[in-house]
Amino acid sequence: MLSVDIHTHILPERWPDLKERYGYGGFIRLDHHKTGCARMMMEDHFFREIDSNCWDPDKRVKECDRDGVNVQVLSTVPVMFGYWAQPKDTHDLSQLLNDDLAKTVAKHPKRFVGLGTLPLQAPDLACRELERCVKELGFAGVEIGSHINDWNLDAPELFPVFELAEKLGAAVFVHPWDMMGKDQMPDYWLPWLVGMPAETSRAICSLIFGGVFERLPNLRCAFAHGGGSFPATIGRVQHGFDVRPDLCAVKNPVSPRDYLGKFWIDSLVHDPEVLRYIVKLMGADRVALGSDYPFPLGEHVPGKLIKSMEDFSDATKQALLAGAALEWLGLDAGQFTE
Repeated sequence: MLSVDIHTHILPERWPDLKERYGYGGFIRLDHHKTGCARMMMEDHFFREIDSNCWDPDKRVKECDRDGVNVQVLSTVPVMFGYWAQPKDTHDLSQLLNDDLAKTVAKHPKRFVGLGTLPLQAPDLACRELERCVKELGFAGVEIGSHINDWNLDAPELFPVFELAEKLGAAVFVHPWDMMGKDQMPDYWLPWLVGMPAETSRAICSLIFGGVFERLPNLRCAFAHGGGSFPATIGRVQHGFDVRPDLCAVKNPVSPRDYLGKFWIDSLVHDPEVLRYIVKLMGADRVALGSDYPFPLGEHVPGKLIKSMEDFSDATKQALLAGAALEWLGLDAGQFTE
């Protein structure tokens, strides 16, 4: 079976000193402290240690071959979004990241698909970079955060970006970042375990209630981590819409459940019962393999859970492993298998 992993992260092996380049701090740098390994540092504070598979395309291909993954969809690590920085600087950083990503995809065009990053705090610059990503770099779409500083994804300022994505046929991958409540739950990795799922639900509900999906019916959005907490709370979301339309139906009178099947989520749920549930809820053609490679909170053998589901037919497994991803990306299997 063809296997397309829509949720993998990549970084350049090296990039300029951004504090020196822009004149202020807060950016990530890589400390290559030993062969095949680097520390992601924010100023002098340790953020994460990464292996060379986070930047080495040849190592990624070898690990994909080992795990039976035919195609990886590549996007930056969300800490690199830079939405908090000066717009011109984030635009420059986006171009650095996107140009490096384009070189990686060009090296293995049958194994990698690129998703660019945008300076979304400046929608005019974001639109300019989105168009460059699609028309010049050949990317299938972009990765964006679950909110942009103080804007939820239904903010009027962001609508032109989504409108352009629909016009260009660009896929949009929404990934949580800057998790809500992180300062109130610093222990036990709770921002990643609790905040991230809530962030994704925040993004989905904003796009539904804010009328973005209604106004842009051909916009193709996918959401990380199995849609976060949204699938488990759709009953609550729908009930709230039904009993308090004065609060929920302010911008869009259409039922939240009507949007099930109109966006995609990835399969990264780590539990067979939850996978079974989201496939039933969304449809197999709207759940795409996603592993969060190469990070420890991801699925360490991408697609293993899907392949282990004895009650899923081969057709369902193929939809989950590749069919849903290809439809979301607007790509054909033939370009990877010929």
